[in-house]
Amino acid sequence: MPDVSSSHIRVRVPSKINLFLAVRGVRDDGFHDLVTVLQTVSIHDTIAVDVSGAGVSMHPSARRFMRVDLQVDGVGGVPDDDSNLILRASRQLMEKLGIGSDHDGAAARDAATRLHLTKRIPVAAGMAGGSADAAATLVALNHLWGGGLNRDELRELAEELGADVPFCLTGGTALGTGIGSRTVQVLTRGIGYWVVGISSQPLSTPEVFRRFDVVGKPSGYEPDAVHAAVRLGDVDALGAALWNDLQVATFDLMPELRPKQQAMLKAGALGAIVSGSGPTIVALAPDARAAVRIAEQVESVFDRVEVAYGPAGGPELSPT
Repeated sequence: MPDVSSSHIRVRVPSKINLFLAVRGVRDDGFHDLVTVLQTVSIHDTIAVDVSGAGVSMHPSARRFMRVDLQVDGVGGVPDDDSNLILRASRQLMEKLGIGSDHDGAAARDAATRLHLTKRIPVAAGMAGGSADAAATLVALNHLWGGGLNRDELRELAEELGADVPFCLTGGTALGTGIGSRTVQVLTRGIGYWVVGISSQPLSTPEVFRRFDVVGKPSGYEPDAVHAAVRLGDVDALGAALWNDLQVATFDLMPELRPKQQAMLKAGALGAIVSGSGPTIVALAPDARAAVRIAEQVESVFDRVEVAYGPAGGPELSPT
């Protein structure tokens, strides 16, 4: 783990797919109760963080004047307003630690934390790209600023940012309940190889849930078969057990995804489903070579195709 006194740090954070997702019903707060099995896969974003000027020392007098700047490279569609989860996570941690409390101070121009996001996880694609970046930001800045918060304290902050952010703090494979934010790690044996079919047109998660309330209904399925398959490392059983209740709503909003899913299966995938609210299609391959072969066969069907492995762990910190 890097020295927290360093003024430079880099964090790589993996994306998320859903191996199983069942909708249980609508809660009193308007959200939906879910049962889901989440897994991180190796398509990742990278955030490089640099503290400069008076903030390098992190002396209490410098902490008051800290500001945060963000630069983004890679795919488009990342918001630059208050909905950006990196900026929200930064401000949330600043408030928790008492950093940047005096934004009008004369030294504000001299104390800055700069975050440089290199984006490879597609935006609004059902792969928790924004949530992963928020989790990475919490972990990186907690180390860089010497916050000393433990994982449970970071998790409390993560729950306020979004349903997938707590899972993205730890990664691996987990069972999620509630709105998906309550997670328990699941024992996993072996590595699975995935072909990830990405569409350039994003989908809004709230829109998919609203559509599900019209065209879908809770299946009542349980994740037992998925649990057994990942515990045993049985890729054939896992391919047959993949499930997503939201898929009917995603296909209703984007009918062109259904033949894309079928193309994955015809190319030799053991199973293929929409990840989360979509529109990404994830297909489980028998092994690494088969994943490359399937990806080549469906390359023309999607706007972008990636071969990934999972589980891929959580945020990884290193000095720059």
